[in-house]
Amino acid sequence: MPASLPRSARARLPELLAREEAAFAERTPRSRRLFEQARGELLAGVPMSWMSRWAGPYPIYLDRAEGAELSDVDGNSYADLCLGDTGAMAGHAPPAVGEALADRYGTGATTMLPTEDAAWVAAELSRRFGEKRWQFTLSATDANRFAIRIARHLTGRPKVLVFNYCYHGTVDESFASLADGAVVAREGNVGAPVPPAETTRVVEWGDVAGLERELAAGDVACVLTEPALTNIGIVLPEPGFHEALRELCDGAGTLLIIDETHTLSAGPGGCTRRWNLRPDVVTLGKAIGGGVPIGAFGLDPALGERILAARDADLEDTGGVGGTLAGNALSLAAARATLSQVLRDEAWEGTEVLAGRFAAGAREAIERHGAPWHVVQLGCRAEYRFSPEPPRNGGEAAALGDPELERYLHLHALNRGVLITPFHNMALICPATTAEQVDRHGEVFDSALRELFAA
Repeated sequence: MPASLPRSARARLPELLAREEAAFAERTPRSRRLFEQARGELLAGVPMSWMSRWAGPYPIYLDRAEGAELSDVDGNSYADLCLGDTGAMAGHAPPAVGEALADRYGTGATTMLPTEDAAWVAAELSRRFGEKRWQFTLSATDANRFAIRIARHLTGRPKVLVFNYCYHGTVDESFASLADGAVVAREGNVGAPVPPAETTRVVEWGDVAGLERELAAGDVACVLTEPALTNIGIVLPEPGFHEALRELCDGAGTLLIIDETHTLSAGPGGCTRRWNLRPDVVTLGKAIGGGVPIGAFGLDPALGERILAARDADLEDTGGVGGTLAGNALSLAAARATLSQVLRDEAWEGTEVLAGRFAAGAREAIERHGAPWHVVQLGCRAEYRFSPEPPRNGGEAAALGDPELERYLHLHALNRGVLITPFHNMALICPATTAEQVDRHGEVFDSALRELFAA
């Protein structure tokens, strides 16, 4: 049993959880009926299986969402600190994006032809992340997949290096983990096409010596990494780690791909701009489309010229890079509106302040009730985890998982009108988030701990 709770609180947890489950069922009868009806038509009763992992016995069903507030079909309202796990980082239904979508859809959404929006978005991304040559996809997963394929082609090497408990969407090569120093499939990996050790090398986050050892094999085409781990809790880099990573990649002839899909929370140019990183490739997704599916990858100009000049690289037809809807007019209209009118540089000035307010409120509750937990912030994103000090790598972070405790905290918040990111204890702040919503979480979190740690 995780050491995240004293014995008395652990003993109290089942009773508190049962009470919250009963309250959830009483508040959401229509959601329950819709879920039960859907089970006859949908696998697991939901349109995508991960939607079944919300804290209750069934997910709440959405009625509408606007700004940083959403309502379910039972008429309950929630301060939304989940924001589609970054997909709605611009807030729900921002008017500027809605207007751009209506205009674009009315004149054609997908034609396999470029629009001027594409070059505008590419130029804006280069302003934020450094000069690159950009391509657009429908997801960050595709952006990472295509970046890996280009890296393999340019280097002539087969393997990818990732960090333990990384997250890069559903990229096959990234579902690898470490067990006693050996590369194995991540627990629960569905239908891995080949044993992960054949495609992937894995190192613990921050392990410079391990990184040097694995790159020395000479078979790694690219390192694919977030600049800070985000999907196993926020694990920040130690000072000097990114400088060592860049130096080791250069020395090994390995390309460095930085995935900023979640770490865009750090600022308008993500951690790349905030920490002055120098990746060979940047990948993006989710947030830049204002809720409309999109992804992007940007290559250093010299890499772009090399792959275009490679006569054996079929980028135009069946070379494994692309998709009929990739770079469609609708997604790029949404991205232009999002970046030019919603997620402008100055947006982070307010959202980061509110994330700091969220973190401070959570820390105060943790200290008040003597919980052995910590809080970490990365720009407009913050999260609490169940250890006194932040973990240093993915393996340590994974060991902090406490499903029963997390379920209680999520249900307690949900029943009191606060939605945080499922599978995490994370809040994301958008330009529409208010101080009242952040403080509402602080009050709800404090009451959850008061009941849990009652003398």
